[in-house]
Amino acid sequence: MASESKWARSRVHWIDKLADEVEEKLRSRGGKDAYVFNGGLSVSGAQHIGRLRGEVILVETLRRILEGRGLKVKQYLTLYTQDPWKGKESQRRAFPDPEGARRYTGWPLVRVPDPQGCHENWVEHYWSDFGPYLGEFTDGRIEVVKTHELYAGPLGDFALLSVRLRDKVRSVINKYRGRKPYPEGWIPVEARCGRCGRIDTTEALEVDEAGRRVRYRCRNCGHEGWAPLGDTKLNWRLEWVGVWRILSVDFEPYGKDHATPGGSRDSCVDLAVNVFGFQPPAGTWYEWVAMRVDGREMDMTSSGFVSITPREWLEVAHPQILRFLYLYHKPQRKIVIDMAEIPNYYEMYYKAERVYFGVDTTGSDEEDAYLARTYELSHPKGAPPERLPSQPPYAHTAILAQIIPGELLPGEALRRLQLTGHLSRDPDRYSLEWAESLVERAGRWARRYAPQRLRISIPETIPRQALEGIESPERLARLASVLESLEEWSETSIKEALTRFGEGMTGRERRRFYRDLYLALLGRPEGPRAAPLLSLLPKEWVVERLRSVASGLLEDRGGE
Repeated sequence: MASESKWARSRVHWIDKLADEVEEKLRSRGGKDAYVFNGGLSVSGAQHIGRLRGEVILVETLRRILEGRGLKVKQYLTLYTQDPWKGKESQRRAFPDPEGARRYTGWPLVRVPDPQGCHENWVEHYWSDFGPYLGEFTDGRIEVVKTHELYAGPLGDFALLSVRLRDKVRSVINKYRGRKPYPEGWIPVEARCGRCGRIDTTEALEVDEAGRRVRYRCRNCGHEGWAPLGDTKLNWRLEWVGVWRILSVDFEPYGKDHATPGGSRDSCVDLAVNVFGFQPPAGTWYEWVAMRVDGREMDMTSSGFVSITPREWLEVAHPQILRFLYLYHKPQRKIVIDMAEIPNYYEMYYKAERVYFGVDTTGSDEEDAYLARTYELSHPKGAPPERLPSQPPYAHTAILAQIIPGELLPGEALRRLQLTGHLSRDPDRYSLEWAESLVERAGRWARRYAPQRLRISIPETIPRQALEGIESPERLARLASVLESLEEWSETSIKEALTRFGEGMTGRERRRFYRDLYLALLGRPEGPRAAPLLSLLPKEWVVERLRSVASGLLEDRGGE
């Protein structure tokens, strides 16, 4: 058994406390060769990063903690691929012919065609932006199971058992259905119609247990026929219980929509205990993950295609950053992801990293321990690096990636990060790989999500209209001389020089000075913070640019 870190032993983190509770429950049930943890997803559309929170990262992190305590744990991720396709407008818009796509409404997800024709079906298409990236956000030890495959075997067996126990099943489910109880004789399976293909509009009329088939009538097209149990779907409550039973699940989290007292999870617990006679899994509920775009907040939704996919996240940020955000906040707290705020997420992560390595503090021992433990758990492949790595600021790197010609990236970017002190002159492997991937990611972020002030383009010549907006070319000429005299060209020395240069200016004069500076450098009146920007540009170029702009304006205006 691996020994716990001092941060884990402190037991200040919510997930260590949850691990204590889950471990106690598991051990109270008696020994098992391996405990089973599970999460569940319906591939109804775009698979977003919100689905990584509870069903993947929470489960995987808890598994790793308990494995470190000597338990053997197997982790599944169940895809509910037999669910009916709802045919929402947002789903139909994925097809070249949205109106024609109506014919797939009610079909099992796995039978709906790929709207772009590049995968075998709808499920495979939308899983392609999620499934292949699980190993980036986790240790990769997750086995994916699909319900349409389970129906051909153990879930079909469970369906037969549910039919035999249908009176008990109906009695329990009707307690939670309010005004729409199921009538006597109800059979809790729905067959896929052999004519129209729908699995949500059929009524089971009888079951041939020996032949493992169901006779049905379709309310949509009126067709009557027989379907094999492998081509049916259980009532959703029974299906959930069936997955628990088949996989022998010991722990499974659930979304807040299932957490209401007397709601869906309570009904499934009732079925498990009082109909099928087994102990349901332990669990905890979690809040949704929302996204903010241009100030507008929206819950991420798969079928509604309001999403940031794992692939899209990895194109602009490291997986550690998302893990850090999810593990820092308790699962019952809502998280809102704003892709424009990624530089701030990196600063939070870097702060925790410095605390972990003992070179920074929050001033509170408990908060230090919480931050350090969150950082420790944010690494998907195991332990953090052995020493404090370099921490290139994300926004700084995004600017750098924009001002260096693409053919010189990433080599020139790394060289300038070393010149500015953001990357060690002799970086360890972890720091070097982090910086290289950061340059690529931050460059993409700048093009896709950065606020306008951080989108940089250095024109070779400044447009005449911008030059005309410069109020004091004399001041730019003086600044050029001040900057030229600096022995060290760094963000700190430049910031100090700018501060000294601005002494004695009124507030308006200072604002006009920075406006002039940005106009001279970028051809626009605003931009990123001046000192970091200047530090990324060659000193000689900056001095020459300011002098040439100033002298040209003084000559033109003197001639007037």
